[in-house]
Amino acid sequence: MECVNRFVIPAIRRMEDMEYALSTSERVVVLLDTSLTDVRSVVRLAHDRSKKILVHVDLIQGLRPDEYGIRYLAKYVKPDGIISTRKSVIVSAKKHKLIAIQRLFMLDSLAMETGIQNAKSTKPDYIELLPGVIPKAVREVKEATRLPVITGGLIKCQEEVEQAFLAGAAGVTTSKKDLWSRHRGRKS
Repeated sequence: MECVNRFVIPAIRRMEDMEYALSTSERVVVLLDTSLTDVRSVVRLAHDRSKKILVHVDLIQGLRPDEYGIRYLAKYVKPDGIISTRKSVIVSAKKHKLIAIQRLFMLDSLAMETGIQNAKSTKPDYIELLPGVIPKAVREVKEATRLPVITGGLIKCQEEVEQAFLAGAAGVTTSKKDLWSRHRGRKS
């Protein structure tokens, strides 16, 4: 998929960072924290700027991350995709033709094993590994699932971005503005 291919992906926690993210040359943004009352206008704003937008459905206040919540998002909000830790949400997103990114937290070997099994059964479009500073985990999960891997969490410098890419990551999500596109305003 052309949507995420070795790019730093701005991850928006605060709405005041959205305008800056939309002015970068990055083609995709992730909306982490928002409310049901605001998500539609934020998605529309991103689309008006020719950006793809992925929303973390587990963090949308006022939206229940279930089949009905995903159906609502797909029909009325129209993001390009979703991120979730929940297997059922990933299945629903794929059913509604949204890009589905399954977020996995690498707490220990059991969490990694369980995450790999979940990804094999749900077949998301991408897996997002957190924290993103474990290149070994990127290689292992990518090999075990044969799915593109995005890393995120604790990415603080360009060297960590490069290490993730060298390990085989398709993309890196970060809320660190200085790691977003180096050429603000450049069209991709």
